[in-house]
Amino acid sequence: MDEKRGRFEAQVLPHLDAAYRFARWLSRSPGDADDVVQEAILRAFRGFDALRGSDVKAWLLAIVRNCHSTAKKQQQRRAFVPLPEEHDAQDGYAMIATTPDPESVSIIRDQKRTLDRLLSELPEEHREVLVLREIEDMDYREIAAITNVPIGTVMSRLARARAALKARWLKDVEGEAREMR
Repeated sequence: MDEKRGRFEAQVLPHLDAAYRFARWLSRSPGDADDVVQEAILRAFRGFDALRGSDVKAWLLAIVRNCHSTAKKQQQRRAFVPLPEEHDAQDGYAMIATTPDPESVSIIRDQKRTLDRLLSELPEEHREVLVLREIEDMDYREIAAITNVPIGTVMSRLARARAALKARWLKDVEGEAREMR
């Protein structure tokens, strides 16, 4: 292996600057030229035993050209496809999420837990009218029939239930704000 490396360094590496210049002109980018030359040198070392003839420079530059061509084909396969803009009439809908993001889901879940907890702390007569009206979307007459109380009582219980829930919600929010300080 050392003998091969010694011959390779003696015959091929003197042409490294020419290989880089050629790669630089082919790729037009210093970074891409570096990659092409690195790949070319690796290929040249692997195939060094098969080298026939004495024109090492032409052989190395042919490898550089082939490496550049391969790299260019790989870049074309991974071609850049721009994403549509939100206001794009044809494909813009694809950029707008149809599901809530994880943060929103977490916030909504926390708010639901808080609401459930605060509702469960209300007296039963307040909780039942509030649930029937706000969650089940029933009108006063239906609630009165279900709870077997007059409509006026339903309305007053509902008003007290809303006020109590609001007060508890605000107290809970203030408590969270104090904890964050």
